[in-house]
Amino acid sequence: MDIFKVVGIGLIATATAIVLKPQKPEISMQIAILAGIIIFIFMLAKLSSVIELISTFAHKAGIEATFLKTIIKITGIAYVTEFAASICRDSGESALASKLEFAGKVIIITLAVPIFGALMNLLMKIMP
Repeated sequence: MDIFKVVGIGLIATATAIVLKPQKPEISMQIAILAGIIIFIFMLAKLSSVIELISTFAHKAGIEATFLKTIIKITGIAYVTEFAASICRDSGESALASKLEFAGKVIIITLAVPIFGALMNLLMKIMP
């Protein structure tokens, strides 16, 4: 199972980082970041099949492709922002992590405005 590969990478990187931290803290941090990137890329490959399945359902339901693309972008932004903020926190930069999270939220709201507008138009058509 893939979870064992991911957990293995995480545990090996953690053990290596812990051992190296007293002597080489900068290399310890680089190992943690590299392991995080490897896990992130590995999971992106898994998400592609989920996105294909959601696209199929959306097409069958008659949902516009632009809305689906926007939702996928919003989800991607949330994951990337959380990943980057976690790296910042692990590096001791919690203030920067908070700023990244704020920026991600602003971008998500900006992308979501057209969906809210379409939803409002739909509600106005339904309600007399």
